Amino acid sequence: MKQIMPFLAIIAILIIVAILISSLYNYRLKKQILENGGMNENVQRIMNKLSGGSDPLKWGLILLSGGIGLIVLEYVPYHADESPLPYGVEAVFLAAGFLAYYFLVKKPHADK
Repeated sequence: MKQIMPFLAIIAILIIVAILISSLYNYRLKKQILENGGMNENVQRIMNKLSGGSDPLKWGLILLSGGIGLIVLEYVPYHADESPLPYGVEAVFLAAGFLAYYFLVKKPHADK
C-alpha cells in the first residue's frame, strides 16, 4: 500500500491539472464566442454543453456513493495488506453513483 500511494498522488495531481486546463479553455472559447456576437441555436447548444449544467449533481452523487462505499468498508472484514476487496467495493459504489447520475439525467426518447 505504501508503494502505490505516490503513484495515486501523482495521478490525482495530473487529473486536477487536466480539469483546470479544460475549464480554462472552455472559458476562453465561451468568451471568444460572446465577443464575436454570433449567437444562433447551434452556438447556444454548444455553450450549454460547455457550461455543464448538471455537474454539481454528478459530483454530489459520486461523492455520496463513494462515501457510502467507505462506510460499508468499515463494517466488512478483510485483510488490509493482501486483499483487493476494498478497491472492488469502492469501485462498485462509485459505478452505482455514475449510473444513478446517468439515469437521472438521461432524456427519454420521444415516440414518433
